[in-house]
Amino acid sequence: MKKKILVSVMGMALAMSVSNGMAGSKIDGKVSNTSTVKKAINMAIGDQNKARMGSISMKGTQIGKTGVVTNNSKVEKAINMAIGKGNTANMGSINMANTKIDGRVSNKSTVKKAINMAIGQNNTANMGTINIKGGSVGKTGVVSNDSKVEKAINMAIGKGNTANMGTINMQNAKVNGRISNKSTVKKAINMAIGQNNTANMGTINMKGGSIGKTGVVTNDSKVEKAINMAIGKGNTANMGTVNLQNSKIAGKVSNTSTVKKAINMAIGQNNTANMGTISIKNSTIGKTGVVSNDSKVEKAINMAIGKGNEASMGSVSVE
Repeated sequence: MKKKILVSVMGMALAMSVSNGMAGSKIDGKVSNTSTVKKAINMAIGDQNKARMGSISMKGTQIGKTGVVTNNSKVEKAINMAIGKGNTANMGSINMANTKIDGRVSNKSTVKKAINMAIGQNNTANMGTINIKGGSVGKTGVVSNDSKVEKAINMAIGKGNTANMGTINMQNAKVNGRISNKSTVKKAINMAIGQNNTANMGTINMKGGSIGKTGVVTNDSKVEKAINMAIGKGNTANMGTVNLQNSKIAGKVSNTSTVKKAINMAIGQNNTANMGTISIKNSTIGKTGVVSNDSKVEKAINMAIGKGNEASMGSVSVE
């Protein structure tokens, strides 16, 4: 009996790409994505492409105190790709831009035996991640990433690429509530190949923005029997880490990640490989700010190979 393959270039109903439906919306009730994608292919080809599979996208949305948004999608034996320039490939992810969160947002997606790829220039490949750009998480707001990624491949190939697997990424966001990453990554490969690449696995990344006195950011990710690699020039490979850049910290930031039997590598020139670390760059920690690293690394390999490289394991780096 021949296996049937379902192909969708513009998007697919099962993938539930809800970005248009939740643009500028106010949510006081419940929104959930319980889609199932199996043996499918989703692709965006050309310029400024976005390929979404089993994901939720929100722009300029307000989630009230009673609002609940949940992504409980299941992706299995599927391929999600964005090919060309300025591409984004999302699989089992939640993406929020300029969103005000006073309620709950949770990503409980499951990705198994799947491939997520962004190929070309300025590409981003997200698998089992939460991305927040702008906006705010209020005192009553809770954002949690409980995604599970197993036997999967996530790749960004070309120039200026980012490959995220089981991560939370925040940019210019104001956090007064709780953000936690409890993702699980097993027997998976996350790679960024080319120039100026970043490969993140089981991490929390914050650029700009602030964590207020009541804000709590926790990375409790688990990475086991996985490979995270950035190959080329100017690469960074992060596994089970918290990375803060140009951020103001008045609340609590903790890294309690667990990394077992895993490999994290940056290969080429001017590379950085971080495993079970906290990295702080050009940020301020106020009087009430607390940053702690309680990560656990066991039977793991962390390497930076080439010229001008740096490899950090179970450490705190402040610049």
